[in-house]
Amino acid sequence: MTTATEDRLGYDDLPALLTRMTGDEKHEPSATSTLDVLWVLYDRVLRIDPDTVGDPARDRFLLSKGHGPAAYYAVLAAKGFFPPSWLDDFGSYDSPLGYHPDRTRLPGVEISSGSLGHGLPLGVGVALGLRAQGLADARTYVLVGDAELDEGSNHEAIAYAGATGLDSLTVLVVDNRSATHGWPGGIGARFAAHGWSSATVDGRDHRAIESALTTPLPGRPHVVVATVESKS
Repeated sequence: MTTATEDRLGYDDLPALLTRMTGDEKHEPSATSTLDVLWVLYDRVLRIDPDTVGDPARDRFLLSKGHGPAAYYAVLAAKGFFPPSWLDDFGSYDSPLGYHPDRTRLPGVEISSGSLGHGLPLGVGVALGLRAQGLADARTYVLVGDAELDEGSNHEAIAYAGATGLDSLTVLVVDNRSATHGWPGGIGARFAAHGWSSATVDGRDHRAIESALTTPLPGRPHVVVATVESKS
């Protein structure tokens, strides 16, 4: 495995990394809609790197939108969590890069995901577990798609996190307008009704994404809605 100091790639390298993965199951629009928020997370926000994947005090990132993992894989490869050469075998029989991420086969992957509606409830559980262990500085970030919010499990997780003031939890919603249901006032208002702080940003604006993710808002869980044009 590449170490934290070896052969790091940059944002401009991501398109070339994405092209190394082929096949219909790449779910390209769904993947590329997450590319910028994933890059900002791993480049500027998350306290984790290939050398600290087992550190109890690390930040946790959970990709709930696991049905389109190509951008996630490209960012992990760029950051040295595994060799870029693994991308060439994406989806093959013996590849660790499946059509959904597998936490048992990929360093740095916290959950196996892809079934809609699982990531946010798991994120609530992870944040509660870290709180119970006294790991006050370890934050939990969950990335969901807008269509996932149609799932009832997410509504329960949103309500519970708000009621318990789970302020170590941040949710990123990539809004590419693929949801079949709407929310009066927008997605952010749906969370705010349950006591969350919220921000809505351009999902391609790295500075805006970083600012929304790093502004201290104690006492409440936080949601960042990143709007993008592509549709999945």
